[in-house]
Amino acid sequence: MYKRLAILFRALIVATCVGSPHITRADVVLMMAEEPGCIWCARWNDEVGHIYPKTGEGRAAPLRRVDISQPLPDDIALARRVNFTPTFILLDDGSELGRLEGYPGDDFFWGLLGQLMDQHGVAYDKPEG
Repeated sequence: MYKRLAILFRALIVATCVGSPHITRADVVLMMAEEPGCIWCARWNDEVGHIYPKTGEGRAAPLRRVDISQPLPDDIALARRVNFTPTFILLDDGSELGRLEGYPGDDFFWGLLGQLMDQHGVAYDKPEG
């Protein structure tokens, strides 16, 4: 009896995950396009960089840094080139979903990032409040 319930429970979990409109795979990342000497990149690093991996957003879309003064890695496909640093690009399996250009401060960053992730169906643990 318990074995049947366990099998049904697993099937229900799989069916729920397969039918979910949210992207939850580990191949979703937030690419930070940066360059040496970028003062806004440094500000983001000071204000957000240390906390980002500990947030729901950071767990759902781990940070991947890319120096734009170097060639773009082969596993990344962008909709258009990066013109400003920092630029935060939400990638799914290396393909661009959307982007945030510039860094408007930590209060705005979190709200804009949340909107971007919601818009593209990236599931994450949202902060309370």
